[in-house]
This record gives sequence, C-alpha cells and structure tokens, in this order.
Amino acid sequence: MSFSPDSDMHKRRKGRNMGVGLCLAAFIGLLFVLTTVKIRQTGPVEGFDHVPRATALPATETQSATGE
Repeated sequence: MSFSPDSDMHKRRKGRNMGVGLCLAAFIGLLFVLTTVKIRQTGPVEGFDHVPRATALPATETQSATGE
C-alpha cells in the first residue's frame, strides 16, 4: 500500500513517529541522568570478588583497642 507524501495518512504517521521518537529520547535522557547521579553519589565502588573486605567487616575488640 503506497501513500503519496501529501496524503493525510502520511502526515498522521509522521506526527505519531515524531511523538514516539521524542518519548524515546526523553526516556534515554532520564536513564542517563539517573545513572550519572547514582554514580556520583555512590563514590568509589568496591567490586564483589568473593574476598572479605576490610570495610565490610565489623570492628573487633582488638582492632578498636589498638586503633587499627
């Protein structure tokens, strides 16, 4: 089914496609902003490598008494 570029159907489809494209661009922009804000607020991230991290371990009495 071929439509001439001046047909009413062509104009409506173009308008709908522009609306979907703008919504998609807005969604991608929102994801980008949320990702950058989350990365900036989190700070340095320690990866999960199956090894206990010193920052994740509770302080023991010997560590608190010696100041380590």
